[in-house]
Amino acid sequence: MLIGAIDQGTSSSRFLVFEDNGDLVASHQIEVRQLFPHPGWVEMDPNELINTVLECIEKTCEKLKNFGISPSEIQSVGIANQRETTVVWDRDSGHPLCNAIVWLDTRTSQLAQEYIDRTETKSKDSFKSLAGLPIHPYFSALKLRWLLDNVPAVRESRERGSLMFGTVDSWLMWKLTGVHCTDVTNASRTLLFDLSARKWSTELCTFFKIPMEILPDIRSSAEIYGNFIEGPLEGTPISGCLGDQQAALVGHGCWSLGDAKTTYGTGTFMLCNTGEKAILSKNGLLTTVAFQLGSESPMCFALEGSGSIGGNVVRFLRDNFKFIKEASEMEGLCRTVEDTDGVFFVPCFTGLYTPQWDPTARGVIVGLTQCTTIAHICLAALRAVAFQCTEMIEAIEHDMENSTKIKTLKADGGMTANTLFNELQAEIAGRKIETPRNTEISAWGAAIAAAIGARLISVADFGSRQTKFARFEPKGDSLVREVEMTRWKDAVKRAQNWQK
Repeated sequence: MLIGAIDQGTSSSRFLVFEDNGDLVASHQIEVRQLFPHPGWVEMDPNELINTVLECIEKTCEKLKNFGISPSEIQSVGIANQRETTVVWDRDSGHPLCNAIVWLDTRTSQLAQEYIDRTETKSKDSFKSLAGLPIHPYFSALKLRWLLDNVPAVRESRERGSLMFGTVDSWLMWKLTGVHCTDVTNASRTLLFDLSARKWSTELCTFFKIPMEILPDIRSSAEIYGNFIEGPLEGTPISGCLGDQQAALVGHGCWSLGDAKTTYGTGTFMLCNTGEKAILSKNGLLTTVAFQLGSESPMCFALEGSGSIGGNVVRFLRDNFKFIKEASEMEGLCRTVEDTDGVFFVPCFTGLYTPQWDPTARGVIVGLTQCTTIAHICLAALRAVAFQCTEMIEAIEHDMENSTKIKTLKADGGMTANTLFNELQAEIAGRKIETPRNTEISAWGAAIAAAIGARLISVADFGSRQTKFARFEPKGDSLVREVEMTRWKDAVKRAQNWQK
């Protein structure tokens, strides 16, 4: 059985075809551009997103034909997508009205503060019991509000009654199937979703002045939404949809209470399955939907740590500082030094997310001496990602009132190709780290949802399967670990409240 997966992320678009045992049959990947028109602004071209997806599908299907496999053998397709990124388009023309505002974008920082000041409690957490999220530029509601306020074409489309909004999954779904919908995981990242009622919140839409008629229908993460209307997959159902981090949770097989994973992509994202109970965090975490694998299935929730520090720091050292030419050089360079010689790097280029939620924070390097080398700074960068992840683990365990301990953390993403990084993460977190042999974990999660949504395979069948992984264990002293963590938190404080 062949299952397809669209994986549209911040760095690339991909289409992958798996056998139902998880083996990858064929794939194609195309890098996508991030646009930076002003400091703090991050945009993408919606047409580039859909066109690269279509090209990836075409190229992958050509590869299948070369293997003697017909694209018609693909029985269903799932979508995993970058979350929070906001797209607006006109229903009549089918064209986007402006560039998409990417999840990393901070242009709405001042707008966020204005809306915080309008709440009764003057707190960013005023709607946390309703939506599980703070009022913050990260989420889609403020991005959409900014577009309604600042882009004439958006206002004109709204006046005509033809304006449509969606996160990237909705944009792709509309272009591929003609259906305007999203799934519960992506809806839960907008700051417009009522977690308990499991629908768009009238209260939140009223507060942010968002017209509800432009919002997509909310569906489960595994059901048939529609069929491809053209191309080599014409007639094939799209039957799975998950935000990329939730797709990784499913791909890792984190089906049970307390199962946790972290993904090191552009940023770092940790999710811990909390079962059918939505736990409201007191420690800077987000409450989000983990998955709902079928319209009649229960909705599972997760606590999430969202970090702005991840693979973007490696890209920064490569592209801005020119310390390395390729990301693969990081491990060899960092192994030339025993430690950072007291250097701490907090690369929060667009603010801090979990647990500080400070959009004014900016990157700092502290502890520099005349003996500091490029290798020390590069090692400090890897350690920064590991420290941030460890803060998330601490927050999750506090929120779960220490009833659940994360003894093993499943990890994926580009940075896990660096063995030294995996060793550092295990050591700094004081936890076992498991990295899967299947490196396409988010896409595999989308494929699992698609197979379940098309009723090709059951949840129980996937849940019983064992995955192969590499394991890394901590070896150092816990007291040293605590001291280092304290120094990291001190460095973070120095990065905060910088951009006024």
